[in-house]
Amino acid sequence: MSSGLGTLLCVIGFTVLAAMQSDEKSRGEEPKGGLMKSSEEDRVSIVDFSKDTPVWRTVDDVVMGGISASGFKVVDGVGVFQGTVSLENNGGFASARSKPSLHDLSAYEGLVLRVKGDGKRYSVRLRTSPAFDGVSYQTEIQPKADAWTAIRVPFTKFKAVFRGRPVPSAPRLDPSQVHIFGLLIAGKQEGPFRFEIAQIDAYGPMAPGEGG
Repeated sequence: MSSGLGTLLCVIGFTVLAAMQSDEKSRGEEPKGGLMKSSEEDRVSIVDFSKDTPVWRTVDDVVMGGISASGFKVVDGVGVFQGTVSLENNGGFASARSKPSLHDLSAYEGLVLRVKGDGKRYSVRLRTSPAFDGVSYQTEIQPKADAWTAIRVPFTKFKAVFRGRPVPSAPRLDPSQVHIFGLLIAGKQEGPFRFEIAQIDAYGPMAPGEGG
């Protein structure tokens, strides 16, 4: 084989390989040899109701004399938080929370929740202690009614509260000490509600030097 023909075959080979890798990238696939990372590598799964059935407990305003009522159950791989909020007897809230378990999420920027709502506002709550009382950190979301959506919630959006009141003097949320995940419906949103949640992931990671 002449050197000229060998060179031509090499050029053709490299051209075909480059075209194959370009086509794989356009389809979101990983080229052979691991040259492109999947976006999923930037996430860690925290709760996936399709794979397990973690215990979530509900706490409503009956602890303060109200008559709101709620429940949390897993149906076909989806966590369902539903009930009725009543404003009678100075009530007006219902909540659900996970069993305490420490999660170090300091390498991540926030949470991604795959949820389906009913048009009402809900608070996502985090606790940095296994205790069920005391300061919690929360931020509000309003998922679309009757449509699944993925909502990103940066840790910087979580603000300290105690029994519904802001606590400006509290330290910022420490993502390395997340013990409890929770949901809350309040804000005088009287009547029946239904909130479905399939998964909670942490997204990131932070670039070096961020998040200090």
